[in-house]
Amino acid sequence: MDNRVQLEKTFKPQWIWAIALGSAIGWGCFILPTEWMGMAGPLGAIIGLGIGAILMMIIAISYGVLIEKYPVSGGEFAYAYLGFGRDHAFVCGWFLTLGYICIVALNASALALAGKFLLPSITNFVFLYEINGWQVYLGEIIIATVALIVFAYLNMKGASLSGNLQYIFCIILVAGVSLLTISMILSPTSDLSNLKPLFNPSVPTLSGIIAIIAIAPWAFVGFDNIPQAAEEFNFPPKKAFNLIIYSLIVAAGLYSFMIIATAVAVPWQQLVEGKPIWGTGDVVSSTLGIIGILLLAISLCMGIFTGLNGFYVSTSRLMFAMGRAKVIPAVFSKLHPKYGTPYVGIIFTCAVCLIAPWFGRPVLLWIVDMSATGVTIAYFYTCITAYKLFKWNESGPSEREVAPVKKFFALIGAISGLAFLGLLLIPGSSSALGTPSLIALAIWTVLGIVFYLFKRKEYHQISKSKLDYYILGKTQPNNDSNESETPPVHLDA
Repeated sequence: MDNRVQLEKTFKPQWIWAIALGSAIGWGCFILPTEWMGMAGPLGAIIGLGIGAILMMIIAISYGVLIEKYPVSGGEFAYAYLGFGRDHAFVCGWFLTLGYICIVALNASALALAGKFLLPSITNFVFLYEINGWQVYLGEIIIATVALIVFAYLNMKGASLSGNLQYIFCIILVAGVSLLTISMILSPTSDLSNLKPLFNPSVPTLSGIIAIIAIAPWAFVGFDNIPQAAEEFNFPPKKAFNLIIYSLIVAAGLYSFMIIATAVAVPWQQLVEGKPIWGTGDVVSSTLGIIGILLLAISLCMGIFTGLNGFYVSTSRLMFAMGRAKVIPAVFSKLHPKYGTPYVGIIFTCAVCLIAPWFGRPVLLWIVDMSATGVTIAYFYTCITAYKLFKWNESGPSEREVAPVKKFFALIGAISGLAFLGLLLIPGSSSALGTPSLIALAIWTVLGIVFYLFKRKEYHQISKSKLDYYILGKTQPNNDSNESETPPVHLDA
């Protein structure tokens, strides 16, 4: 059996917490509060995000179970293989890879977007062309390009460097948002009465809250980066669940803080009706002046930096695991000779993302909206695999553990995943993908089918025992000739 390349155990608990939190809090926390209030009102948005966080915690129970039992790189790719075999693993990995790469590109473009508001003289430098109403400037392309290359380099330098930086960025992020919110509330020109009405009177309260809940997979995507780095934990894997919960609690708190900070400055309905380009930026500037803008800029940059760094980690580890399993070219499983990082995946991610700034932000948003489907598919695979790991009771012979509570929460998580997927794909739902995003999804699906057909023969020639070894680290007898295509462990329904 071939040697299995493994990553060094260097990630500390606080770094993993920072990867989850920093990946969940990105540009949306600072750009979208006005849009969210328009959907549900201040309290409706906070309640919706809170419920969304709770649903993510339920899904996270399955993640915690599987990380503890299978602390390997690949996360959901490995779990789909565990529960359903190699074909499902390919489907999960294919869509999740796109989702992660798109988020890296989106964070880089968000940095350029922030520059358009904060430093327009630098960002809006040398007009090039217009795509779908978005004016593309050379300045914003340079900003996004530099950010992508710098964070690719930092990630290649080693997990210790990227982990330390992520933790520092997260501490600054939490401190910045907290200080900004307190300053906005205490400002003489602010008034808590501006939060009223707490719900949007023009939208049924329940409908508004459900619309906010529907964005939870997007708003909190990032906690699922933790299993991608599980192979590199220098601590017991069972701690991962608590780290996920802590990251989700803090993320929900930061989202709520930014909604409050935006709403207290002026009556929120007046702000929403004015349809500002950046409502939060406008009210912070008018209320706190240059100091407020500086605080907001620092917090926003930290949110973007943590997203860039965190998703570089997860994308490269996912591609490393898929390369090690020969699902994609094996070169992705190569480690840097000096730093021991999966550098091929990092370089590939950077190279693909460098194309994105040239297409303008609206086109990128179509792709990112579509990529939310891949993340939701990964949630479902994780929860349904965890569901199959356990039994309700002692009835019948089985090696599975009797754990009705864990099985129940895994079932709820799987149902939640399907519900989120339905909200994205069912026409007329509150969060249904637009036509451009559906076209992008169809194209990516077709590309996946073509790639699978090209790799299928080679992929299926690998014996089950070898795949168990490559993906899960399980060494099993190599009786290749008579192996059937069954899941690597006996997860009967």
